[in-house]
Amino acid sequence: MKHAISVLVENQPGVLSRVVGLFSGRGFNIESLSVAPTLDPSKSKMVITTSGNKQVLEQIKKQLNKLISVIKVVDYSEKSHVEREMILVKVKAREESRAEVLRIADIFRARVVDVSPTSYTLALTGDTGKLQGFIEILYPIGILDFIRTGTIVMEREMHGRRKLVS
Repeated sequence: MKHAISVLVENQPGVLSRVVGLFSGRGFNIESLSVAPTLDPSKSKMVITTSGNKQVLEQIKKQLNKLISVIKVVDYSEKSHVEREMILVKVKAREESRAEVLRIADIFRARVVDVSPTSYTLALTGDTGKLQGFIEILYPIGILDFIRTGTIVMEREMHGRRKLVS
């Protein structure tokens, strides 16, 4: 099962290395990693996606909480949350495929962020499935390059509704 884990840490040199070392030292794979400062510049938030069963995840959370620089660990796999990634895709834009590329971009609500005589660079934000579908549709046209961010997550507010307890 895929897990998105948020780790609030002190913004200090070496913290990222210690967190990544914890994963690699125990044979856990990091599928994606996103790190940025919070509104408080003395703290950063990491979002780490990984796979594993409940026992593996509990072990990861316990080990993370033992690190001195870690302030808070949250697993979003059992919480109602919003999850997003971003991708930049450079795709061939030959005379005969230009209109098709723009039509696909419009369907997925991607933005054209760069144009050259032979390519378009498109930016798209969404969940992992949407980005994967976008890549699969563009692949036959000719993807020249792409890069994607790691997953970022945030818990949903319940807007007056009670949270469901499982």
